[in-house]
Amino acid sequence: MLDAASWAGRLGGDKFLAQTYHRSYAHIPGAADTAGMFSWDDLNRIIATQRLEPPRLRLSVDGEMVPLHRYAIPTTNRRAVTWSRIQPSDFHAQLRDGASLVLDAVEKIHPAVGAAAEGLARFLGTSVQANVYASWTEREGFGRHWDDHDVVVVQLHGSKRWRLWGMTREAPTFRDVESPEEPEGDPLADLVLSPGDVLYLPRGWWHAVTADQGTESLHLTFGTVTHTGADLMLWVVDQLRASLALRRDIPRFGPLAEQADFIDAVRREVTDMMADPRLVERWAESIDTTDLGHAIPSLPYVHGLPARGEITVKLTAPRGRLTANPAEGTITFSAAGTAWDFAESAAPVLGTLLTNQPTTLGEMADSAGLEVKDVAELVSVLIDGHAVAVVGTAL
Repeated sequence: MLDAASWAGRLGGDKFLAQTYHRSYAHIPGAADTAGMFSWDDLNRIIATQRLEPPRLRLSVDGEMVPLHRYAIPTTNRRAVTWSRIQPSDFHAQLRDGASLVLDAVEKIHPAVGAAAEGLARFLGTSVQANVYASWTEREGFGRHWDDHDVVVVQLHGSKRWRLWGMTREAPTFRDVESPEEPEGDPLADLVLSPGDVLYLPRGWWHAVTADQGTESLHLTFGTVTHTGADLMLWVVDQLRASLALRRDIPRFGPLAEQADFIDAVRREVTDMMADPRLVERWAESIDTTDLGHAIPSLPYVHGLPARGEITVKLTAPRGRLTANPAEGTITFSAAGTAWDFAESAAPVLGTLLTNQPTTLGEMADSAGLEVKDVAELVSVLIDGHAVAVVGTAL
């Protein structure tokens, strides 16, 4: 399973984070064990059983989306609910003719991919979305293009050719003042990914991708959320909303001297905060502990958890934090936008949850030397805060 430690091992751990991440591409042959991760059978089942409208499921060729009516028909049930039903023969024809298939956010509907996305999110400290791509021909589904986010590609079946060019505008963003220019000359790298190969590509790198090796191709792309200086400044402003200088009305109609005083007061507040050498650490802790993760209900336990050791639970916010408060004799557990204070004796229970692995109430009770009923009460509080969910009812 591709958990955080596995991703670190395959990508290169601290060396990858220090030397490659956000800087250059990396091709790691055979780095991923793809057995059981995602298959053609999984893709067929999802398309057959889910109501997937574009752009969640789409076909693309030569950089253009294929109109839905060319491979699906509208279907309406007796309650007047309409959705698009895939017509397999027309669907196959579009793929034979060179269209590429894309299924977005597959981590939401496939447990193994969801676990891999969660593990990568923990390793990189950012939210991750996983898309599936399938191609059959040498025609480019999307043309040469760049993405506004970093990606980690895992080749699952067949092979895929990736031609890479560097950035033509440093650190381009989705909301930018200008667009990058098309690259000139030969690609910097011309790679063929085989099953198990991993490719990391920073945002802004141009790439063209084709299934031109004579085999059908299936791969996963894990896209990360970009965090820039602009995002940091938005966070800083949010932290300063308690400041009177930032709450005051802008003296738009006041004299120039009053406007200057207003700007000076705002500047002092921002400058003082930006002078903190640990500002990035504070920001990172904030985005980690406020990430809502993947909320999961805990049915049938709507009245709290019973004291049953077989019930299996899991942290649903991938980057929670546990902080000791020695002076108070407590610990603070922060996740999914909420912070809870517990007695120090709860540390082993909460530490087990922070591994992000499913665990039973009985195992947590044994690890902390507590009664199962006490663990059930503690976990029920976290379930109410949307940070934990039951993933095995044992009914």
